[in-house]
Amino acid sequence: MTKKIMPRNEYPRPHFERKDWLNLNGEWNFSFDEENIGEREQWYNVTNFEQKIIVPFTYETEASGIEKEEFCPNIWYQKFVIVPKEYESKKVVLHFQAADYITKLWVNGKFVGEHKGGQIAFSFDITNYLTENNELNIIIKNEDSFSCYQPRGKQRWKDENFGCWYVQTTGIWQTVWLEYLNEENLESVKTTPNIDTDSVEFEFKFSDDINLNSNLILKTSISFNNHPIKEFSLGIDCTRHTLDLNIASEVFHWKVMQWSPKEPNLYDVEFTLYKENHIVDQVHSYFGMRKISIENGNVLLNNVPLYQRLLLDQGYWKESHLTPPSEEAIIEDIDKTLEMGFNGVRKHMKVEDQRFLYWADKKGLLVWSEMAATYDFSDEAVQNFTEEWMEVVKQQYNHPSIITWTPFNESWGIRNVYTDVKQQKFTEAIYYLTKSMDSMRPVIVNDGWEHTISDIITLHDYVENGDEFIERYADKERLLSNGIAFNKDKHAMVQGYEYNGQPIIISEYGGIAFNSEEGWGYGNHVKDDEEFLRRYESITQAIKDTKYISGFCYTQITDVQQEINGLLTEDRKSKINPEKIRDINLK
Repeated sequence: MTKKIMPRNEYPRPHFERKDWLNLNGEWNFSFDEENIGEREQWYNVTNFEQKIIVPFTYETEASGIEKEEFCPNIWYQKFVIVPKEYESKKVVLHFQAADYITKLWVNGKFVGEHKGGQIAFSFDITNYLTENNELNIIIKNEDSFSCYQPRGKQRWKDENFGCWYVQTTGIWQTVWLEYLNEENLESVKTTPNIDTDSVEFEFKFSDDINLNSNLILKTSISFNNHPIKEFSLGIDCTRHTLDLNIASEVFHWKVMQWSPKEPNLYDVEFTLYKENHIVDQVHSYFGMRKISIENGNVLLNNVPLYQRLLLDQGYWKESHLTPPSEEAIIEDIDKTLEMGFNGVRKHMKVEDQRFLYWADKKGLLVWSEMAATYDFSDEAVQNFTEEWMEVVKQQYNHPSIITWTPFNESWGIRNVYTDVKQQKFTEAIYYLTKSMDSMRPVIVNDGWEHTISDIITLHDYVENGDEFIERYADKERLLSNGIAFNKDKHAMVQGYEYNGQPIIISEYGGIAFNSEEGWGYGNHVKDDEEFLRRYESITQAIKDTKYISGFCYTQITDVQQEINGLLTEDRKSKINPEKIRDINLK
């Protein structure tokens, strides 16, 4: 019997939480539009489509209730919603946490707008489209394609899976929800900790239509484990304000509680906006006091060298693909990662769900945030990638668990970067644009090989034997000056670029699969647990014994469709005793 997956109902944006909202996950009416006739025939006026779908799961998945893997470039959703009377005087905002790739929205037959990009959250103000009875007939059209000029990550662009590319993701794949706001509201807060000065900086952005002549005051209240730490009120006379607060407090003898994997301390913060002494907006958030820096070839966390034991995590589930099936599933993955002695994950080719990042913040899991790749290089691809990546950095900035930005991987989308000056300049542009928004975190430009400028030099190497690894990596200078090729014919640096003493991390290795499984892994498949552990220990210990290497990332946490090199199966069963993996990792 098919397992029934319940719609996800948790708050979708935990770092910026309000109480007045409505989750729209669950059953929607749905239709395929293979011939793309829906707009011409005005499907945006319909009140019912012939099929049903469970949002936020895509039609390709079992969890959606449809499970049709054939690609359809145009699909439609419809749902009726009634706004409660208590909110009829407020702004009504429709939020999408992610929908792939172009989203067009109609409300009550009227076109509201469209959004391009499959990885990021976006929203529409639909207040003016309500009927007199506060009714909303919400119609959504999603347009997708097999184009390699759009960021698609591991989604296939052919009719069948191949290599390490999997079933495509079409349409809504993260939570859809309504939020009810007053005209005067806090639009966003960018939070920057500074452990060297025991302070935190808040950059406030208020709604553009805010009335600056209405005696607005913003109160910021910081607490830790329900102990009040600091409170400050600020008069609002423009739409942007910056506040820098020292948070050392006598509550903890003037000690600031830092965030780290061993002690993932989080401060709570409440932002309350007053208008004429009445509360018009209130937002709950949190932050972690931590610092990422680089010094003498090491990555430092809170000014202490950090050895990274990472696990490649593609964030796929058998029944729901890129969409976590539940909050419990998110927590299970994080707990199993930590149980096996890893202290972080490299989120691979996926911009992860905000609930995952929330639990990474809570549990102390380090995260490398990576962009979904394009696969061809053109002006169109450059623009699509740049616009969406900068929004990723903006939306994920406040999460303390994120310690590294990784916009490119293995020259995907920049396949000629080794010799092509235009592609090289593109990587430089992304590096500096990312730094312009976030000067704190390291940026890895082209994870795996062929680096131009990069704060960390990362190498992907699936050599199977530890002795061979030791021999290959014995001459650091020769390796990093491109005197040695690895992973067949790859080099560490791009032609014309030099290694400048950055930290070195082996950010993909392993990928061991068993003979008994159908699918593929890296190198020779092993016959049993004993052979697996012998090979895992050989290569992992060789990496750790190479003193100039400051971390590793094993491929990977789970099997994904035809790729069977996970430490766990697709349904999260351990293939190897987790304690034995942990013993090797922490040895």
